[in-house]
Amino acid sequence: MSPVTTLVPSPVRIIGTGLIGGSLGMALGRAGVSVQVEDVSPGTTALAVELGVGTRATEADPDPALVLVAAPPDVTAEVTARALRTWPEALVADVASVKATVLEALRPLVGTEQLTRYIGTHPMAGREVSGVIAARGDLFRGRPFVIVPHETTRPEATTAMKGLATELGSVPVVMDAAAHDLAVAHVSHVPQVLSSLLATTLLSPTENALALAGQGLRDTTRIADSDPRLWVEILGANAQAVAQVLGSARDRLDGVIGALESLAGDPDPAIGSRRALADLVADGNRGVRRIPGKHGGAGDDFGTLTVLVPDRPGELARLLTEIGDIGVNLEDLRLEHTLGQRVGLAHLAVAAAREDLLTRELAERGWTVAEG
Repeated sequence: MSPVTTLVPSPVRIIGTGLIGGSLGMALGRAGVSVQVEDVSPGTTALAVELGVGTRATEADPDPALVLVAAPPDVTAEVTARALRTWPEALVADVASVKATVLEALRPLVGTEQLTRYIGTHPMAGREVSGVIAARGDLFRGRPFVIVPHETTRPEATTAMKGLATELGSVPVVMDAAAHDLAVAHVSHVPQVLSSLLATTLLSPTENALALAGQGLRDTTRIADSDPRLWVEILGANAQAVAQVLGSARDRLDGVIGALESLAGDPDPAIGSRRALADLVADGNRGVRRIPGKHGGAGDDFGTLTVLVPDRPGELARLLTEIGDIGVNLEDLRLEHTLGQRVGLAHLAVAAAREDLLTRELAERGWTVAEG
């Protein structure tokens, strides 16, 4: 049997076996990479080994060719510096969700030559649940994998990280640290703050009021159920960029509040009040259309349809099987169902060119397509 070849330097040492570190180990192991794992918690290390993340690191192991630091953001620089000193031939990358803070904290901890072997990365994937028990080998598939070299990073480090992204099934994207941090403020950190802020408004309504909740509330508060300790570290590390984006949102919100107060308290509201509300919703339409579709494709490349799914065991599985039999690739699925309803709504996203075919074929098979 011929040996397995990969695009990733091997062996790989993963330091920190939470959700991201654990998922990295699972994915790389499946790709044929030799993975060593270590964690500050012996129990977490043991669980990671049992789950197939990698083998427990020992002093007898060969030195790693690549070290991936998946430690909490507040200790990432310290752990990365230790790795650079411990393995003088290894490339060392961290996967923290902020980059400029880590880089600036690392500079005084290591020598100039050691720093050339460091490169930042950020796999843009995650789940609401945390810990190695939630790790998945396919977590990064189809997701951006941001590579953040600094001014002295060795070229082979960037090449190695592109290879790593390829093995993970991710899409490599090269950015500098400041651009990365502002980007994730827009697409990850501020959405978390706003989702959490919205969820705090649910602390005062009565149970009867909350019983009226629909899918819109669930969609907009889904990520509010996140780990407070982790997010304090993330938001603190990217405070400047997050504050900048939230400042713009605050200015817009002040205008909306002013418009609403005018409409509520004056029989002759100020001119422009209704326009301010309309502009908010219209600009929101424009913003959401800019969110890329699957694998970075434009969202307009996809069509959506809604199928009524009876609330019986096996019905959703039957729908997905029949979509496969029709030969249409499902790009996205969102299920809407409220306790007591006799049907759920399966919102399907497919390539626009296949929307009519799927609508017709599902109708012929007895499914009710509510909207196209």
